[in-house]
Amino acid sequence: MTEVAPRQPALVPLSAVVATALAEDLGPGWSADDDVTARATVPADARVTASFVPRQAGVVAGLDAITETYRQVDPSLEVDLRAADGDPAVPGEPIAVVSGRARAVLAGERTALNLLTHLSGIATATRTLVDAVDGTGCVVRDTRKTLPGLRLVEKAAVLAGGGRNHRMSLVDELLVKDNHVAAAGGMGNAATGALAAADGLPVQIEVDSLAQLDVVLASGGTRVMLDNFSLADTEEGVRRCRALAEETGRPIFVEASGGITIETAPAIAATGVDAVAVGGLTHSSGALDVGLDIAWDTGHAGSEDA
Repeated sequence: MTEVAPRQPALVPLSAVVATALAEDLGPGWSADDDVTARATVPADARVTASFVPRQAGVVAGLDAITETYRQVDPSLEVDLRAADGDPAVPGEPIAVVSGRARAVLAGERTALNLLTHLSGIATATRTLVDAVDGTGCVVRDTRKTLPGLRLVEKAAVLAGGGRNHRMSLVDELLVKDNHVAAAGGMGNAATGALAAADGLPVQIEVDSLAQLDVVLASGGTRVMLDNFSLADTEEGVRRCRALAEETGRPIFVEASGGITIETAPAIAATGVDAVAVGGLTHSSGALDVGLDIAWDTGHAGSEDA
């Protein structure tokens, strides 16, 4: 029988994200001169040098969004990236400079900034959490709690912040959760069913009690998620997993989840879990404040006051 490769998710690439955002701003069939305000106030031949400048400290992510935005708006614009994703954002120090026709620069300003500030906010929050658990051996992972259409770029921002990616979609890893357990008639059925059907895909099983954890371990599970455990139960869960691993030689990957924050993460990581899963990285991180500072070429702007 011919083996069938796992189906891959139809994830939206950055080029499509930018195209959608530009169409939202400029309308279908847009051109760089469709900004009615710029058309009314900015001479068609005016040129500028525009700098993307952080107003607050953080971590940069989404620089490719600047390049892709201006590639689509006007390929003649020059984009000079002065940082890389994962670099520190230093207030007052430009991370990218765009130069060329003023109307084109203004047409792409909001799309580029929306993506840059959102993704840099995710990277900044991730780095803060990674730093908080530094030295414990615990890694910080994201979840599928992403904005529709932005999963690829948001998960890339987590990587820029020093985190790790959990599964990308429903088709590249099995993650047994409470609704699956209920549908299967219990944890034992759900765990054994998922492990039997995995066909080479990773299988992680979420448990909400130590009793469920014991069932999963007895079923042969090697990847567990301790969901909303107390700190004491997390410690005990890790102890049981490590004891079984030592006894059988079967490593057990232990991840904690459930409302983990910058305040609670250090203590959870200190219990010995391998990872913490934090949905808030992508669904609740605030934007990093970055502005576009424009220098107008002499002779095109401010001439009325000259």
